[in-house]
Amino acid sequence: MGDRWELTRGDDLWPPALDDLARPPERIFGRGDPEALRGPCLSVVGARRPTPYGVAVAEMAARVAAGCGVCVVSGGAMGCDRAAGAAALAAGGRTVVVSGCGADLVYPASSRDVYEGAVERGGAVVSAEPWGSGPRRWAFPKRNALIAALSRVLVVTEAGLRSGTMSTAEAALELDRVIYAVPGSIFSPSSAGTNRLIAEGARVIPDERTLAVAISLDYGRVPLASPAARDAPGPVMSALLASPLRPDELAARMGEDVLTVLRTLTDHEARGLVERLPDGRYSPTREFLLGHNGATVG
Repeated sequence: MGDRWELTRGDDLWPPALDDLARPPERIFGRGDPEALRGPCLSVVGARRPTPYGVAVAEMAARVAAGCGVCVVSGGAMGCDRAAGAAALAAGGRTVVVSGCGADLVYPASSRDVYEGAVERGGAVVSAEPWGSGPRRWAFPKRNALIAALSRVLVVTEAGLRSGTMSTAEAALELDRVIYAVPGSIFSPSSAGTNRLIAEGARVIPDERTLAVAISLDYGRVPLASPAARDAPGPVMSALLASPLRPDELAARMGEDVLTVLRTLTDHEARGLVERLPDGRYSPTREFLLGHNGATVG
């Protein structure tokens, strides 16, 4: 994963954005290209156990940032962070993983591809923790502050009210960074944090085009491609886009019998449009949310 390096405050390659912290680290440890930390960077954070919606939003945000030539910063955690890093790499961009462990470790192991891709493709893995340090609960708030500090903008994709994602948002507010928040259903606990940020003044990102325009304005960079137009979803997908539902709830909302709705859901599941969540509700898949299915569906 590349040669190790260490930077101390005052070094030529030290990222000046970290000096905005109330208590900047005296030393950071990393692998990859330390120049990647100097920006322009955009941080993308979200739930560790996201819904398909949260994953799709994280991937969209990272893809748009990469298309604008902006390095994507995340924590490398499972869920939205990993999705953002992987999407940035898939789009040909760079990503920086800010780890709560030593920069020579991979945590969690499921994010190994993102850690390795960051180092191999012009990004970096960085940490304020010494080499060989394992995961410790107290290290992650420090990690979250670094994620907030490194970027001009923090994108919050999906977050509960009490979460590490919200602690990163709080750090960004203290640093006077710009926060973009993607709204979700008011009935979804997974979107309660993002919706609260919007109520308190975060910039609302209702769609991909708005995100591209916002990044262009804040970074002075034009995206390489414009978002493609999508066909309008049918009544079943429209209802599930508003909020994941159980078959009986969906049938009641649409005025249909449950068997008819179940047949439709089975068909949509076979086509990769919906997936059944562990609690029995159905949700649009991340592929559908990202627009990989262009056909109008019911």
